[in-house]
Formats: sequence, C-alpha cells, structure tokens
Amino acid sequence: MTVRFGVLGAGRIGQVHARAIASVEGADLVAIAEPVDAAAKAAQASFGCELRTIDQIAASDDIDAVVICTPTDTHADLIEQFARAGKAVFCEKPVDLNVDRVKQALATVEAEGATLMVGFNRRFDPDFMAVKAAIDAGRIGAVEMVTITSRDPGAPPYDYIKVSGGIFRDMTIHDFDMARWLLGEEVETVTAQASVLTDPKIGELGDYDSVNVILRTASGKQCVITNSRRASYGYDQRIEVLGSAGSVSAENHREANIEIANDGGYTRPPLLNFFMTRYIAAYANEIAAFVAAVAEGAATPTTGLDGLRALELAEAALASARTGQAVRLN
Repeated sequence: MTVRFGVLGAGRIGQVHARAIASVEGADLVAIAEPVDAAAKAAQASFGCELRTIDQIAASDDIDAVVICTPTDTHADLIEQFARAGKAVFCEKPVDLNVDRVKQALATVEAEGATLMVGFNRRFDPDFMAVKAAIDAGRIGAVEMVTITSRDPGAPPYDYIKVSGGIFRDMTIHDFDMARWLLGEEVETVTAQASVLTDPKIGELGDYDSVNVILRTASGKQCVITNSRRASYGYDQRIEVLGSAGSVSAENHREANIEIANDGGYTRPPLLNFFMTRYIAAYANEIAAFVAAVAEGAATPTTGLDGLRALELAEAALASARTGQAVRLN
C-alpha cells in the first residue's frame, strides 16, 4: 500500500518532512497547503506536488494522511479536523501548549478511531535506536542513570520565542520524551534550574536559555538533562546511559568521522550545524514508521499520550524552575 500524503505548512520543518516523505518507499507526497505564496510555490517546485488549501486536503479522496507542520496554536484544531475527516495524522510536537487542550484533542482522536503519531524524531535516530536496543538486550544491565546533553548552536528568532511556549515546552520536550523512552518508567519527580545566560532579550520575553533538569522515577532511576541555546562549536547532541552492568553512549555527529594529527596537535572536523542535517535519517525513519503503521493498521510508535506526558513534564519543569522546589507528578 502506498500512503498518500498532504503536508500542512511549507516552512522549515514542513520542508524537512516533505523531503522525508520523498525519500521513503511506500509514501507519496500529493499536496502541500501553505498560505504564503512564495513558500508554496518554492515547495511545489522542489517536490512536484499540488498546492491545495487545508480544507481541500481534508476533503481529498486521494490523500490518506497528513503531516501537520503549522504553528503550534493550530495543531489541536487540525488534529481534530483531520481525525473527523478520516485521515491518519502525523503532528509535530507539541500537540498544544495547554495540557487540557491536548486531552481534548486526544479524546476526539479516540472517539473517531483515528490514527495519530506525534513527532519525536530523536527516537528514530540510528544511534539513539542502537542505544535503546543495547538497553533492551540487557547489555548494560538495569538502567540506573541517564544523561542527555542537548545544546543548540543559537537561539531561534525573537518572534518565534514569543509563541514557542518557552524552552521547556519547545526544546526540552524532546529530551523529556527521550528520558521516558530510555528510563523505561514514568517520571515521578521533576527538579529544574533555569537561567538567562546567552541573551538578556530572551529573559525580557519571559523565557530562559540555559536549563538543567533532574528527573526521578518511583524506583529511583534518574535522568539529568542539560540544555543551552548557545553552543559556539555546533549542534551538541549526546546521550549516556549507565546501567548495573555497564554503560552505553551516543556521541556527536561531525562533518566527517576523521581525526588529523600533526605538529599542530589533534584536530577533528566540526559538528553538524543543526537539526536539519543532524537528524536527516531520523526524520526519514520516523515517516517510514508512520507509513508502516498506517499501511498495517497498527499502533504508531509515538502516540498522543507520549505527547501529553512530555508536555506534563515540561509544565512541571517550568513550575520547578519558577519556585525552586521539586514538583511531584501524579
């Protein structure tokens, strides 16, 4: 079965997903909806698809599934619209910035019997998948501690920061999902510290740019997450998992996996510059997993519930950072 796609939004992440669809066997990009004329025409030229409105895509018999890449405040409404239209839905994180609104959207999905996958692409990175496979195979024993380092080379534009929901909901949310996945248990307690160290304007906008979070499960497993909006050396993405019988880690990706030694010392190529290059394979694997779920009528590997749990952790981290107190989840 070929899954026929409509992509909603032709901005940066919309183009990433359109390229992923084009690279995946069994996926066909039929149409893109994009209100900005220049972006719409550029997407059409790049991917050879039709241009349609969102309502036209919802009513299209030649489209089986949609990928929602529109602004966050439209996600929940679009999930509900396309669930009712009988389309399978892939939605970029988060479903919404409000926990209750997320629950409403998930209730609609359940009532309609619709397929929903929330985009947590890092679970589909080949290196991180290998880390998880090593854990599941028992190669490091029982998981005890997880360390996740995620630092961006620079902050997003101020206009984006204003509507992003803040660093915990926008950036750390990926790491919250990874933490749940790697720990293998739900988080019970969240403790967070947050500062403005890279740009005072970010603080003026009510956000942070430098955060550390400690997660603890009921059994005592821990995860430490460190985020920064400034890494002058490139896109810093590392994971280490310590178990009772060993450890497993995934290191950064570089422009080339070489090291040069000469009279000037040891040098290595720079890190990849951002998520569009670092996670190319992850985005393709993610869409391939969604295609397989739709084609087989199976459950998606990342669900609306995963999106809800990650947002709940983000809310708890924000509360902890503001109060200086640990936050216990139900």
